[in-house]
Amino acid sequence: MLYFTFFSLYWLAILFYLTQMKIKDILQHVESIAPTAYQEPYDNARLITGNSNWQCTGVLTTLDCIECIVEEAIEKKCNLIVAHHPIVFSGLKSITGKNYIERTLIKAIKHDIAIYAIHTNLDNVQQGVNAMMADKLQLYNQQILLPKKQLLKKLYTFCPTEKAEEVRQALFNAGAGQLGNYNECSFNLEGTGTFKANEGAQPYVGKTGELHREKETKIEVIFTTHLQGKVVAALHQAHPYETVAYDVVLLENEHPQVGSGMLGVLEKPVEILSFLQQIKQTFNCGSVRYTKPHKEMIGTVALCGGAGSFLLKAAKAHKADIFITADYKYHQFFDADNQIVIADIGHFESEQFTMQLLYNILTQKFSNFAVFISEQNTNPVNYL
Repeated sequence: MLYFTFFSLYWLAILFYLTQMKIKDILQHVESIAPTAYQEPYDNARLITGNSNWQCTGVLTTLDCIECIVEEAIEKKCNLIVAHHPIVFSGLKSITGKNYIERTLIKAIKHDIAIYAIHTNLDNVQQGVNAMMADKLQLYNQQILLPKKQLLKKLYTFCPTEKAEEVRQALFNAGAGQLGNYNECSFNLEGTGTFKANEGAQPYVGKTGELHREKETKIEVIFTTHLQGKVVAALHQAHPYETVAYDVVLLENEHPQVGSGMLGVLEKPVEILSFLQQIKQTFNCGSVRYTKPHKEMIGTVALCGGAGSFLLKAAKAHKADIFITADYKYHQFFDADNQIVIADIGHFESEQFTMQLLYNILTQKFSNFAVFISEQNTNPVNYL
């Protein structure tokens, strides 16, 4: 009987913990996968309404957050909507309900519903929106089409050799040392450091007023720019010296796992018109607008969810046979220039699987929490 009571209390405690999930716990997880630092300068990926300290009653994932989505969240008792597109892109001077943006915000605020947007930061990560598209087309050897630069920094520091392992581990724990599919990467060089402690100093080794020579290890680690505060704080906490010597340098290297678009190859080349038909079926397109085929077979595929015309040059540089994206204007189609096929499948169609991606991200972490995929079709475009 005592065992049964203890067992019951254990599961009640687990249930209580799950029901006490805060919105910030949800957002912390999604931002660990797609940091807001990776969003484009024009974007507004963030918590738009609500308070991150609210207890979360449930999550609704969607591509767009408009009035009917807020109504669905109310019906499903979800007080957090995780949307791909931000309902607010620029500043609002009033919220009076004069348009769909303001009406959506008013409804969300009146019902204490938080709206969170995870937009171009989710586009720009290796396992984001574009990977979902590539997976649907069964592309192999996937890689970022246009990797971003200036997202990596290198930290150099010097510490007593006897403390090097401790300092290294602290840096790794803070997120430094990640290189592609490898972690805890560093370079270490043994040498001799010199210093003379002045009056008032409290040196870890050596004596005040005397030149000291210490066997030291130079440690080099790479980290992503948004982690600098965390990495430097970890360095100071783990380093034994009163004054820590270190340098932080911005690198021009491309980040291979962060950037725009995706490139992949088909298992075997496919006839162009058959592949276009496959695209239409896979993405349930009302239509596919495409340029004149320059070859009979398709093998290498470049793609970008949403408006991706800015990536055409990169697609050509990688010798892609076709570039799949959306929101192409009439004159931009001429830029194919008989070197590549441009296929415009529609904005909603290209990103529709994002709500499933968000659902997967959330349920893999919070398997016993209420997460729903929106049942609303928010595509504003209709086809005859």
